[in-house]
Amino acid sequence: MDRKAFERLVEEAIALLPRRFRKKIENLYVVVEDWPTPEDLESVGLSNPYDLLGLYHGIPINERGMSYGNVLPDRVSIYQGPIEAICETDEEVREEIRLTIIHELGHYFGLSDAEMAELEEAGPED
Repeated sequence: MDRKAFERLVEEAIALLPRRFRKKIENLYVVVEDWPTPEDLESVGLSNPYDLLGLYHGIPINERGMSYGNVLPDRVSIYQGPIEAICETDEEVREEIRLTIIHELGHYFGLSDAEMAELEEAGPED
C-alpha cells in the first residue's frame, strides 16, 4: 500500500474515534513512519521491529501536573512496515490501524487496558 493510502486509513481511524475522545485531543500529532527505530524498540523492551506497530511518545494527560505547558506536542508513531507485514488484506490493514490508534491514544489518555478494550468496540458518537 502506498504511503498516502495508509495515511488516509490512519486519518479515518482517528475520525472514527468516539467524539468524547476526539474533542479532548490537544497538543498531539500522529505520524506514519516506515519502521520503529532501534531507540523506539529499546524504549519498550523489544528487539524485533515486527513486534511494534505503534508508539506513544509523551506524558499521558492524567500524569500532567499544574506546571505542564509550553512543551512540544506529544506524538503517536504508527509503523507502516510492521502493520503491513502482519496483514494479508487492505481490510486487515484498516482494522490493525484502528486498533493501534486506539491503543496508542489510550496511552495518551492514561487509560487502563480494560478501558482501551471498551473503546476498541465502540463506534463514533454523535
